[in-house]
Amino acid sequence: MCAQHLPSSSTDRLQGKRLTAGYDGHRVLSEVDFGVKDGQVTVLLGPNGSGKSTLLKTLARTLAPERGQVLLDGKDIHRSRTRDVARKLGILPQGPSAPEGVTVRELVCLGRFPYQHLWRQWSAEDERAVTEAMATANVDQFADRPIDDLSGGQRQRCWIAMVLAQETDLILLDEPTTFLDLKVQVDLLELLVRLAHDKGRTLLVVLHDLNLAAAYADVLVMMRKGRIEHSGAPETVFTATNLKQVFDLDAHVIRDPHTQRLVCVPALGGMTSPQPVTAGLGYHAPTAMIQP
Repeated sequence: MCAQHLPSSSTDRLQGKRLTAGYDGHRVLSEVDFGVKDGQVTVLLGPNGSGKSTLLKTLARTLAPERGQVLLDGKDIHRSRTRDVARKLGILPQGPSAPEGVTVRELVCLGRFPYQHLWRQWSAEDERAVTEAMATANVDQFADRPIDDLSGGQRQRCWIAMVLAQETDLILLDEPTTFLDLKVQVDLLELLVRLAHDKGRTLLVVLHDLNLAAAYADVLVMMRKGRIEHSGAPETVFTATNLKQVFDLDAHVIRDPHTQRLVCVPALGGMTSPQPVTAGLGYHAPTAMIQP
């Protein structure tokens, strides 16, 4: 599918309608329609400057559009109260930072801010949500440790736990795997997929690793120059032709013989076809990295 607009369904809880947005007078998106599919993992892919993070920020209410609107449950998100939005939509920005010395539990507790009022203090319900969030993100064993003492992957899981403590059905994440080791990236994406498939959460994720995106996305969206060029299941979107068009990358797309997942193999040194997979030998295709 190649289009300026990704048609949204009336059943999509989060929708962008003819969004035009940018920064300091520089337009990045121009009249883009987009709908986040409920109960699935939607991944935004694109080269630097393609508009993927701008689209996510506009949908997340952290960037106001010049024109168009974002609808959450049929209401304009930019005209809704912050606390009301935060009870429905969780956001993890790129490269979040915590105050020095804050513990894991203290960070995760911040996820309960939408439910705190002068007349409603910390409750057993808040404690339950925090405890469950830490267990789901597998950081409960670090509860009393300072965030600064943890590894990059552990810290990212703590931030995800904070978002989970909000108990929202919709979660938006901007490049949550950046600068993490491959094993840690895989573990995090496995967690996100479980949230969608087992817990019924709806996730929109910006990624930069092509092969991980193809492996874990239910819906794969490729953007270029502020446009949605292709959207759909990885089997239909993740093709050599599309990779060339969107990323200017000469590559072969093959299917891993063990997992049957699609894998992008860059065409290097004049190679015209991928190397054959030798039976009985472990084959590890190189991961094509497109930096944000």
